[in-house]
Amino acid sequence: MSRPHPLLAAFGLAAAADLVSLAVGFGPGHTLAKPLLMPLLAAWAARRGAPRLLVAALLCGWGGDVLLLSDAEPAFLAGMACFAAGHVCYLVLFTRYGRPRVRATVLAPAYAAVLVATLTLLWPDLPPDLRAPVAAYSTLLTAMAYTAATRLGPLAGSGGVLFLLSDTLIATGVADWPQPPRPDLWIMLTYAAAQFLLVRGTLGERAAPPTASREVRSTTP
Repeated sequence: MSRPHPLLAAFGLAAAADLVSLAVGFGPGHTLAKPLLMPLLAAWAARRGAPRLLVAALLCGWGGDVLLLSDAEPAFLAGMACFAAGHVCYLVLFTRYGRPRVRATVLAPAYAAVLVATLTLLWPDLPPDLRAPVAAYSTLLTAMAYTAATRLGPLAGSGGVLFLLSDTLIATGVADWPQPPRPDLWIMLTYAAAQFLLVRGTLGERAAPPTASREVRSTTP
């Protein structure tokens, strides 16, 4: 078996350190490990020939990660803006490098229903000044997840779903809903896995033959 690239191994170690720190309640470990995740993943992706938009999306995530280490509302809003910028990068990237999938029309109602249901349930319990930003961000996040699934396939699609789950856990905390034990652990677990799967899905799509070539082969007797 081939060994993972040192940058990918470092990402895995940083993620493990972060999750263990959250599991045992060691705050300084989380503070040190969390900001390392996206730069290491971005560096690995860049070494694999990732498009600039992918690296930009990960670095936007890094900005959001750092800002969300603070509990202050301005930092929360700024962090949300960083992640929103990352989702825009992902949307452009998936549209540019992906290809339409047959199941796109099937998935659209499902993603729309999840968005509407989530916002409807959360709305009354969100702070009034956060309702509009959360709604706008949730719409952008859902569009990113839908585009990942319909243009890149199951790997990136799973990443999009995990990103939705991670940010929904954050939103339920903001709405002061009951939380599972160690909610930050589940948020970071789903978030780190989401970003990794989005990267792998994008790199896999770029490594695949061009669409035209695949279509030619599929119609060849």
